[in-house]
Amino acid sequence: MLFRSFFDEQLAHMSYLVGCQRTGEAIVIDPGRNVDWYIDTAKKEGLQIVAATETHIHADFVSGAKELAKRCGAKLYLSDEGDANWKYQYLDEVDYELVKEGSTFTVGNVEFKVLHTPGHTPEHISFILTDKGGGSTEPMGIFTGDFVFVGDIGRPDLLEKAAGVAGTADVGARQMFQSLKKFKALPDYLQVWPAHGAGSACGKALGAVPVSTVGYEKLNNWALQIEDEEEFVKLLLTGQPEPPKYFAMMKKVNKIGPAYLNDEEVQALQTIEQLNEYKANGAFILDVRPSQEFAKAHYAGAINIPFNKSFTNWAGWLINYDQDIVLIANQEDVQAIRKALAYIGLDRVVAYIEPSVALSGEVESYEEIDVHQLQQYLKDDRYYLIDVRNQAEWDEGYIEGAQHMMLGTLADRLHELPENKTYIVQCRSGARSAIGASILQAKGFKQVLNLKGGYLAWTREKLPIVKQS
Repeated sequence: MLFRSFFDEQLAHMSYLVGCQRTGEAIVIDPGRNVDWYIDTAKKEGLQIVAATETHIHADFVSGAKELAKRCGAKLYLSDEGDANWKYQYLDEVDYELVKEGSTFTVGNVEFKVLHTPGHTPEHISFILTDKGGGSTEPMGIFTGDFVFVGDIGRPDLLEKAAGVAGTADVGARQMFQSLKKFKALPDYLQVWPAHGAGSACGKALGAVPVSTVGYEKLNNWALQIEDEEEFVKLLLTGQPEPPKYFAMMKKVNKIGPAYLNDEEVQALQTIEQLNEYKANGAFILDVRPSQEFAKAHYAGAINIPFNKSFTNWAGWLINYDQDIVLIANQEDVQAIRKALAYIGLDRVVAYIEPSVALSGEVESYEEIDVHQLQQYLKDDRYYLIDVRNQAEWDEGYIEGAQHMMLGTLADRLHELPENKTYIVQCRSGARSAIGASILQAKGFKQVLNLKGGYLAWTREKLPIVKQS
């Protein structure tokens, strides 16, 4: 048996390719939309991808299962659990088999047994793998998807928080409590292969180690230590991070079936007049340069999301799916940026322009201040401090006088800002606040400052904070 794992660092997404070397067949588990790396790996190993499967209808990225069905002729093994709201709607386009609790299927001599593990979502399933081609009659491991992570478990509140389905968080938490009983009954030696690691918004305390065992999680995972259901539900629902806006769209896209990838070249804009025309027509002007460069000079109206590990997450929060996207980026980075956006279904990248050309038009800038300058400015009512950290961070403590507007919601709350102020944006370290500063300027709030070092710098200087009682 051949086993390969793949990690998308921008979404902390784990996916897997399992191959039977005797038959030359392979399957991909929880594939992301960038299917090239699975196809290339299979080809290198002399395997053919004949199947793909996923543990549930994902909310944080576009599934690559349908793309693999098209490009490789892969048969899809998809969950038949959950009610009518959790059924796949593109099955007439693919070769498929619906599976549920107790189902088994094989790829070559590798067997997969299905375990229904609801809680994160109603249709969620896990796959227990047995390498029968290697002569084993005992299972090797379990693909847990968003059920059990290293050190954490899947959050049950996404339907309620991201999709607005009231009352589902409590139901999901109780389903999760029952599903964990199945997990505890598994052999300790089973390896655990989850769909996410640290950095994902699908849980609140995911570990950075990519693999674990059932026995280790029984000993160390907080969720497996609690025997009382009411205590479990309360702890599971407390402190979950805000789900990105795009999660609701991903559920819809993956249920109805994502569009196939577009390989057409992105138009290169040659003049500032072309960029101005896209801006006038409502396009999202996305500058992906490092925040320090953006702060010094940027095209008026552009929003800065640096192309780093957090890029895809913040793009999902801030870009609307009905908007054209124009990149301010170097040509050599355009395809990688486009792929990262496509991973969450932001497919409307219509053009790009080199930074040097974009800066030939009307430019703006903003300054950074340190915590000692902030301390003085807070005494002056001409300044207005905005804290763009998440709710859990805010609850742990904040700078007196700050107004809390989590970064992902900032653009929707601009009407709450007082007029004619100088706005100081602050986060934990200065990275998210730089994105916030760009949003404010793009939306017409021109007098903007960014707090260098953020809340961490403030506390390092032992300056006063307010703690929630």
